[in-house]
Amino acid sequence: MLTGENERIKHNKRIEKMEGILYGIGVGPGDPDCLTLGAVRKIEESDLLLLPQEKEKCYAYRIVKQAAAVAEKETIVLSFPMTKEKAVLEQAMEENAKVVCDLLKQGKRLAFLTIGDPSVYATYMYLHKRVQELGGKAQMISGVPSFCAVAAKLGISLGEQEEEIHVIPASYEVSHATAYQGIRIYMKAGRKLEELCEMLASEQKERGKQGEELQVYAVSDCGLPGEKAMYGLEELKSGSYLTVVIVKIVKKMSR
Repeated sequence: MLTGENERIKHNKRIEKMEGILYGIGVGPGDPDCLTLGAVRKIEESDLLLLPQEKEKCYAYRIVKQAAAVAEKETIVLSFPMTKEKAVLEQAMEENAKVVCDLLKQGKRLAFLTIGDPSVYATYMYLHKRVQELGGKAQMISGVPSFCAVAAKLGISLGEQEEEIHVIPASYEVSHATAYQGIRIYMKAGRKLEELCEMLASEQKERGKQGEELQVYAVSDCGLPGEKAMYGLEELKSGSYLTVVIVKIVKKMSR
């Protein structure tokens, strides 16, 4: 028999052994009203909730408990180290995937809760891919991305006509983004606000020489009790880890 056929049979056997399913569920940025009907249904139908932190510390769980019947649901906390070291992250993901696959073999329906949308800079995706590689079923349930909720809160557009939209993970290097035209969205910018403000102030001066200016907006903890909206660089002084900064480049109005 061909090697490829052997691998296919092995793969199918693994799938047969895992009758459960893993849902990666986006719960939106903070306001429980942003949960979709589909998200609430999958959460309530699940046998177990998978969380990245203990319930009392988990943003996603605190959002969900206001909109779905989860008080009696069993929860399991998976380990997601706050590090960028690949070896440490890979080890944690392997262990998480094993826990999940063992539950899938028991036929469990699992709901992994993640803020925003599971496809946008979400730790969940590492688990999603690994579980699928091991032959398990995994499906994403979309949530409202934080930058869309922020734009709605501010009452501004993110893209019009030919404008480009650039989404930048602000916890990494951000200096290269000043070359981008259109709309720039800096995600999880709280820890980089000082650096970001200095960079934008310098860019503002250079743009001014070209007849352009920056419009800067930000919202910290969008949809949460401590929500704070900021307009302009002058107000962009401090914010939580969950701060989204939006920068637009516009032509100066002639006087």
